[in-house]
Amino acid sequence: MELFFFHLMPWPEIPGNFRDEARSSWVVLSHSHYDPVLGNRLYNDYLDELEFAERVGFDAICVNEHHQNAYGLMPAPNIMAAALVRRTSRARIAVLGNGISLRDNPLRIAEEVAMLDVISGGRVISGFVRGIGCEYFSLGLDPTQSRERFQEAHDLITKAWTAADPFTWDGKHFHFRYVNVWPRPFQKPHPPIFCPSQGSSETIEWAAERGYPYVCTYTPIEALLYYYDRYRELAETRFSYHAGPEKFGVSAFVYVAEDEATAIEHARQHVKYFGERCFAIPLQMLIPPGYASTQSLRHLVGTRGTSGARFDFDFMVETGQTLFGTPEQVGERLTRLMERAGAGIFMGLFQFGDMSHARAMRNIELFANRVMPYLPRTRPIGVASGQTA
Repeated sequence: MELFFFHLMPWPEIPGNFRDEARSSWVVLSHSHYDPVLGNRLYNDYLDELEFAERVGFDAICVNEHHQNAYGLMPAPNIMAAALVRRTSRARIAVLGNGISLRDNPLRIAEEVAMLDVISGGRVISGFVRGIGCEYFSLGLDPTQSRERFQEAHDLITKAWTAADPFTWDGKHFHFRYVNVWPRPFQKPHPPIFCPSQGSSETIEWAAERGYPYVCTYTPIEALLYYYDRYRELAETRFSYHAGPEKFGVSAFVYVAEDEATAIEHARQHVKYFGERCFAIPLQMLIPPGYASTQSLRHLVGTRGTSGARFDFDFMVETGQTLFGTPEQVGERLTRLMERAGAGIFMGLFQFGDMSHARAMRNIELFANRVMPYLPRTRPIGVASGQTA
């Protein structure tokens, strides 16, 4: 089992009555609610948490991209990755991921990721995403072109990383007389490409065809099993390979405490904030017309309901999207969850909602000391107590 530490970098002071002025905490919530002084402290606290995750033994530390929202303060994930590259030495830096269909010039991503890979000595994982529907409102893009822009951008970037000589690109959405990316990636043929997703049929097939590791986020376990079984089926019957655990990741909220009652009390508070404020998105903004195919929408409604994603505490616990409890409970449930999903990558959210820095650090420390050593990994890793602030 590989352990990935995933961070959203949320804004912890979304007003409780924000819906009086805005229907969503994405796109339309006024930036007047952002305080740069608090933002300065948060960015540094969040980077400290990511760096601490490397020190205590996580295999990878993860950042991602979203725009114009209070849910996650990382519109430029490669900047966050750059801040981490020189402050870490062992863990992989996973950008999960760059919204390649959101850029007018995907070669900038090819250049930036190659730079990160060279500086880090080959520790970068390059996730590619379309971005959720909200991004297309924020950036004024046509959601009906989302998938074809994504696929063309992917093909352009990977060719820019691997082609022996400079070339010309004349596609439907991107046109370049000269493609001659300097520097070249450190890893050959290029950094590993991951495919984070919400389970669309087309993305499952696209990832399976290329053998890219596939990670679904905010997904009830039954839907997750359906998606991963579909990937395995496609790999076997259409693309002629066996998709092992290394192709699948499981994502879950994690909160560890000395006793179960404390874990539940604290986690419930932060999940409530996350669901009611951070992920407050009308369905028409989350999935605008043309963003998803009819088949994908049918699967979405069938597996998740008409809300697209549901974050009330009891539902998330019941559907296997959380690991809350004592170290023993979390370790046992995590092992069971990974076995059931047939997955080899666990991507945990240890800081979510309005969780304080001190509480997040204690959560990470308890997981490292009391859970990590007993997981089926190549080496037991822990951290001496007392290292948190």
